[in-house]
Amino acid sequence: MSTPVIPETITVHLGLPNDKTAPNVRVPFVDYIKNVASSEIYPTWPDAALRANILAQISFALNRVYTEWYRSRGYDFDITSTTQYDQKYIQGREIFENIGQIVDEIFNDYVVRQGTVQPLFTQYCNGTTVTCDGLSQWGTVDLAEQGLVPYEILQQFYGDDIGIVRDAPTGPNLPSYPGKALRLGDVGEEVRTIQRQLNRIARNYPALGQDLPLNGIFSAATEEMVKKFQQIFNLQVDGVVGKATWYQIKAIYNAVKGLGELTGEGLTIDEIDRIFSKVLRRGDTGDPVRTIQYYLSVLAFFDDTLPQIVIDGIFGEATEQAVRTFQQQQGLTVDGIVGRNTWDALTKAYNQLRASLPEQYLNASDEIYPGKFLTPGQEGPEVASLQRLLRRAALNVTFIPAVTENGVYDAATEAAVKSVQERTDLEVTGITGPLTWAAIAAIAQGL
Repeated sequence: MSTPVIPETITVHLGLPNDKTAPNVRVPFVDYIKNVASSEIYPTWPDAALRANILAQISFALNRVYTEWYRSRGYDFDITSTTQYDQKYIQGREIFENIGQIVDEIFNDYVVRQGTVQPLFTQYCNGTTVTCDGLSQWGTVDLAEQGLVPYEILQQFYGDDIGIVRDAPTGPNLPSYPGKALRLGDVGEEVRTIQRQLNRIARNYPALGQDLPLNGIFSAATEEMVKKFQQIFNLQVDGVVGKATWYQIKAIYNAVKGLGELTGEGLTIDEIDRIFSKVLRRGDTGDPVRTIQYYLSVLAFFDDTLPQIVIDGIFGEATEQAVRTFQQQQGLTVDGIVGRNTWDALTKAYNQLRASLPEQYLNASDEIYPGKFLTPGQEGPEVASLQRLLRRAALNVTFIPAVTENGVYDAATEAAVKSVQERTDLEVTGITGPLTWAAIAAIAQGL
């Protein structure tokens, strides 16, 4: 999860959730709020009452979007049009002028619980024929007539510890699912999200096991916890986080955190922090840039149209030009910036190259990173390749301990990897990513 944004559009299901005959309509978010407000409250109410109600309606809708309340349950919409479940929306209805003006002023403000970031589930009812634990719509009128301002009115119903986020940024209403399955060896912020959510779920479902490190690396331990989750919740037990598993994890996480409840525990800013950049661009430095340069360098070795670059961890002019050339080859937006689409295309091209190496390079295939992180406990031919590479490297230096080529990422393999990381100024994790692999290969080549 990331910091909430105001969605440019929202998809409304014009009926009950399970009514498959009811259509979906996608409307601008600001128009949706104008429609709901015009359908649920009266334009003759005091201005403070109108604003308090509209803030509650905005926050309610944003909570549904942010938690993907319906999408995590397999639906293809964000919210329904019925007050039995959500808010009243009447397709094509007239909008009251003063209500429309207020919505235009505050559509990107919403209510939170202080210390949390997700839009509060601002439950409400009319307060006459229906009562509830949240806001009373008619009750806001009495409070406004007593002279309370909108924030004070909301405090009366939701508590003194609420806050108002003002002028939140807008953005496209994108699904949280990254668009491709996550599996053993993958790395990134989406993997870290899964690790964080599984760790919280495990507090309620201890059979999932011990906490995973929040490193964003889909390790053997991460795969094992995913399998346990899939088994508990009757999903295909394959250890792969496809769309069904992704949204089931999110639904259970929302439930144990109470993110769709008025009194839930909420999300703190620490729980949505990132360690992986969304984009890499000119001027950036560090290991993420080195990783991009490594992939580009390998591709350039086999493709003369790609410029060769130095793997120095500095996103300078040469790296930007190489990225632009690659983007042009792939039919991507040519901006020299490595975002999700460029990164996905880069890793796909790299993996395709490795899978179809020219015959004359097959003997050197161990020197080319297998395209996924290798972690302790993992087994398979990629681990055997790593062990062969370590054994070759050990012939050239004395600091790499002995390793057996058994295809199992055992303690000896981990120790050997750590020894290389220590001597090459890499983070000492015992995990083999592209930079560690490249360092081992360089030692094996006597460089």
